[in-house]
Amino acid sequence: MDNTMVCLSAVLSSLAFLPALGLLKGISPALSPELLKVLAEMGHGDEIVFSDAHFPAHTMNARVIRADGLGCAELLKGLAPLFELDSYATPVVMMAPVPGDSLDPEVEKRYRAALGYTGKIEQMERYAFYERAKKAYAVVLTGETAKYGNVILKKGVTPVK
Repeated sequence: MDNTMVCLSAVLSSLAFLPALGLLKGISPALSPELLKVLAEMGHGDEIVFSDAHFPAHTMNARVIRADGLGCAELLKGLAPLFELDSYATPVVMMAPVPGDSLDPEVEKRYRAALGYTGKIEQMERYAFYERAKKAYAVVLTGETAKYGNVILKKGVTPVK
């Protein structure tokens, strides 16, 4: 390949993280083709992390999808109609604050509203959350700036209609 083709290939590869342009009906433009592929690959019980912008995603997991500029709630809202949460285990886990620190309760409220979820949300200690993220199917590194804005979702069985 000549230098022009190598450069063009590099540019196109670097654009892979950009959100889809909403070219499919019913699919949020916040969900990139790469994220849709990963969601489709996941099986029952697999977990995916939607992390805040400060999360050490590349340290925690080999499969990282970048969603720069997008908040977790926006991504969760786009994901909700497409992703069945596990009904056999607590399907939503958030990072608990470090002792002496506090959470903004609005973060959980935003995530609940985006998912349309009223069930239990497990709060997990920071380092336990990191260990769980290492075992997740993927980490979506978002532009979320809320402190403790990390959430893990466990995939359920998609109902047959």
